Amino acid sequence: MDLGELLSAARRQWGDDVPASAAGTGASRVELGSVDVTGIAYDSRRVVAGDLFCCLPGSRADGHDHAAGAVEAGASALLVERELDLGVPRILVPNARRAMGLLASQLHGRPSQRLQAVGVTGTNGKTSVVHLLSDILRQAGRRVAESGTLTGERTTPEAPDLQASLASWAAEGVEVVCMEVSSHALAQHRVDGTDFAVVAHTNLSRDHLDYHGTMGAYAAAKQRLLTPEFSRQAVVMVEADGAGRDRVASAHAAGLDVVALEAGDAPDWRGAPLDLPLPGRFAAHNAMVAAELALCLGVVEEEVRAALARVAPVPGRFESLPQVDGVWVVVDYAHTPEALVSVLSTAREVAGDGRVLCVFGCGGGRDRGKRAEMGRAADEGADIVVLTSDNPRDEPPEGVIADILVGMEREPAGAPGGEWTLLVEPDRRAAIAAAIARARPGDLVLVAGKGHERTQEAAGEHLPFDDREVAGELLANRDPGR
Repeated sequence: MDLGELLSAARRQWGDDVPASAAGTGASRVELGSVDVTGIAYDSRRVVAGDLFCCLPGSRADGHDHAAGAVEAGASALLVERELDLGVPRILVPNARRAMGLLASQLHGRPSQRLQAVGVTGTNGKTSVVHLLSDILRQAGRRVAESGTLTGERTTPEAPDLQASLASWAAEGVEVVCMEVSSHALAQHRVDGTDFAVVAHTNLSRDHLDYHGTMGAYAAAKQRLLTPEFSRQAVVMVEADGAGRDRVASAHAAGLDVVALEAGDAPDWRGAPLDLPLPGRFAAHNAMVAAELALCLGVVEEEVRAALARVAPVPGRFESLPQVDGVWVVVDYAHTPEALVSVLSTAREVAGDGRVLCVFGCGGGRDRGKRAEMGRAADEGADIVVLTSDNPRDEPPEGVIADILVGMEREPAGAPGGEWTLLVEPDRRAAIAAAIARARPGDLVLVAGKGHERTQEAAGEHLPFDDREVAGELLANRDPGR
């Protein structure tokens, strides 16, 4: 598409968010029409001839500093927030990320209009809702694609990658795309230019404050999805304490048709409980959201209920390993205080008279304020706790663990031998081994924080580590004589 046509078409759709013309070299409409744009890039290392290179300012790097390299690689034009003179047309905008999403959507022919896209946001439950909804739709005969934590490096891809994927799925005949939408994605305009058939908001609790700064900013980022810019209908979970009613009211005020679901200790969906082969109240809440979304997409209630009775477990979400010697081991992605409270509650239900042992840590280089809250959740919800490293990134694991201990009342044991209720073991494999060795028949060992992840990030490296594989190996070799 020539640059002039791309800008004009995008401007007709989104108005002043897209400039009328380019600045500097090639600014006239005649010259713009002679510039062909075949793709949109935001990483100068991935530029190919004909790309519009988007200069994105960031916290660690500024794309403007790499514009010359992009032009050398064949970029035909630049999207900039400040003037550069590099011999190619440049589109000057106040927000390059916002414009990038809109232009990427337009360049790919607005692919979200050629299928039904569903966007799910919230602190916890996004992956589960997307998985459950996709399963329901497939059982109903729909062609479905999923996008989220289980399918890519990022929960939500950058806008050019997302729009390219949507276009590819539409060309393949996919009917519905079920997509996780993160707070980062909403703050960074990654889904701008996407039309969602319906959106959902699961819940809101502390997370990602290292990026957003405050809970207010975090909530505002999530709330962006519940606006007419993205959809005209929404499903919102209202938590047992009433949290979420403000989200419902705001979405209503914005003009959306909103289905508000009430969470409770024994949640019913449309007057009757769901037959769900997944344990825990939180799983039931996620299933309710998925069920309501399926109705919005035209699946009848009887089909929804029947499908949920047959759904497959969500990878890394309360994923149980085969029992050995009467010991349960469950792996879960819980990495926020609320999620850990919820999964420990479910573990308690499943364990019955058995003890609950919890192995967990917190990620380094992220919100330090939630670490003590995670410690408090484990202190109150588990009989025995083993503190370890999660993804330490650029922090010493011992420092992260020290922050967690601030929220705990019990004293750590000096060594794994003897009786103890709290052990500090920074080596994650050794920590899992200690918990499994300590467990008795009837006990449940919860390994929390990483879930489906297959690596551990430390000191700039991604080292192979899968909680499910490690725990399965250690459980299989457990000494049955304990």
